[in-house]
Amino acid sequence: MTRPIRLLFTAVILLWVLPVMAAPRYINPEPLSKIVAGTAVGEFKRDTHVQLPVITWGGDIATILANGGEAQTQPGSIFSKAKLNYQLVREDIFSTQVKNYLSGKSPYLRGTAGMINMAVEALSQDPRTKPVVIYQMTWSTGGDALVVKSGISSAKNLKGKTIALQAYGPHVDYMTKILGDAGLTVNDVSLRWLPDLTGTDNSPMAAFQQDDVDAAFVIIPDALTLTSGGAVGTGAEDSVRGARVLLSTRTANRIIADVYAVRSDYLQSHRKEVQQLVHALLKAGEELQTLVAAKKSRSSDYRELMSAAALLLLDSEKAVADVEGLYADCEFSGWQGNVNFFESPTFPRSLARLTSEIQPAFISLGLIGSQIPLQSAGWDYAQLRDGLSLNGSISGPRFNQEEVAVVVAQKQRQGTLNEGELFSFDIFFQPNQNSFSVDLYQDAFKKVVEYASTYGGALITVEGHSDPLGYLRKKKSGESPLVLGRIKQSAKNLSLSRSVAVRDSVISYALNNGITLDQSQFAVIGHGISKPKNGICGSQPCAPKTEKAWRDNMRVEFRILQIEAESSVFNPL
Repeated sequence: MTRPIRLLFTAVILLWVLPVMAAPRYINPEPLSKIVAGTAVGEFKRDTHVQLPVITWGGDIATILANGGEAQTQPGSIFSKAKLNYQLVREDIFSTQVKNYLSGKSPYLRGTAGMINMAVEALSQDPRTKPVVIYQMTWSTGGDALVVKSGISSAKNLKGKTIALQAYGPHVDYMTKILGDAGLTVNDVSLRWLPDLTGTDNSPMAAFQQDDVDAAFVIIPDALTLTSGGAVGTGAEDSVRGARVLLSTRTANRIIADVYAVRSDYLQSHRKEVQQLVHALLKAGEELQTLVAAKKSRSSDYRELMSAAALLLLDSEKAVADVEGLYADCEFSGWQGNVNFFESPTFPRSLARLTSEIQPAFISLGLIGSQIPLQSAGWDYAQLRDGLSLNGSISGPRFNQEEVAVVVAQKQRQGTLNEGELFSFDIFFQPNQNSFSVDLYQDAFKKVVEYASTYGGALITVEGHSDPLGYLRKKKSGESPLVLGRIKQSAKNLSLSRSVAVRDSVISYALNNGITLDQSQFAVIGHGISKPKNGICGSQPCAPKTEKAWRDNMRVEFRILQIEAESSVFNPL
């Protein structure tokens, strides 16, 4: 299953008020090649229309718009004008989609990049059905979350914990990416696999209610229930006491990519038609965003589309608010996003980069046996650009820098900069060093670019620290408080200038590699001697007792912070 549905939120609540809660039924996931082994490969036989799968996700509203608001392509619709004729079929059970694809019922697959990678081995056993990824629809920017219990304050704390998630769903590569960025592997955690995504006793939300499960990957409605509306779970109304959202895709907004793939044989024989589909979907995505941006309450077109989408995706034309929630949880990639995803060798979150992350992790989980590169269609994107407005391209700062400064200053005063930390690491420098060249720090700069590109909703602090030994020597010799105060301020100023130099070096390094980072995502801080690596003794920095302890204080720390609670800081686009 994939990410549905706020409509099921009510159903989930009803399930949990039953007096006796059944224990979840855990499963041991097998490779999809075994699950679909009995499905014979069939030739696709065209009828009057082609079956096009959709799933319960906000991006698929654009597909419904392109089809004219009905399951069958309507005259005058975007698809119809492109001489396309589709029957939209909602199929949230991915293994069923794979079987339909193999048997020839549909030449298309609709899923996340992780799900397509999970199926590539099964689909590549016959050259006719080898998948070719043709279109990136959206990124998940809020619809999925990692919920944790008390005592887990960062991703590193997941080591040794038990995590629940749906097998074959959208959160498998989400999980492996988070673990990998925290320096962990799947062998560092215990996994509880569930057959369902939401709304049953066999879902991650149900498993999280158990005492022996520490964390769960869930859709946002379930996350809100478990955490008492997104705060901290009180234990009432189906929440879990102490539970909170550690990380959602509002912060990790470049992990879950939604795509379409097509059979190789169908692409070979119908390449023009498939390209027309991609162009029509790009056009529909732009039209949908324009429609939403307009004064929707006064637009009959908007109301009709959302009612149609609610019926096709949620089985009730009255579930408009739920469909609007689905839309709010995604970001359309558009033409430029597709160019980056498929064509750019430097784009940090391209299909090739995602595949290189996902497949080794899936091999370690036993979900696939070997790495098989995912193919893309190799479109002429200059041709696909015709007729598009490209008004949806993202530009400008994503963070309110004034608000960021206020939040960071408050956290400094309260000593709570580590709250909301997802990941952190240090780089070290020599005495009197003020520049940071790529030659010395390339690996660290690559790491920062990766974090900034993957966690676009996270704030990255660049925190400079200074060696306190000179200050301590002056204090021991009896220098006046005035002189000591000047030394501390000088150390703070120097550490701040180093933080700025490091940030600028990272941004320059990225730009030289064809990657534009958002400077507003970075907050520079100069701690001076106030936070030495070896701690505080009383009210003063502890004196380093070894050369290593002395050198460890000469560092710049990168901290990736989730700031979703600070709604005025981050401006989602």
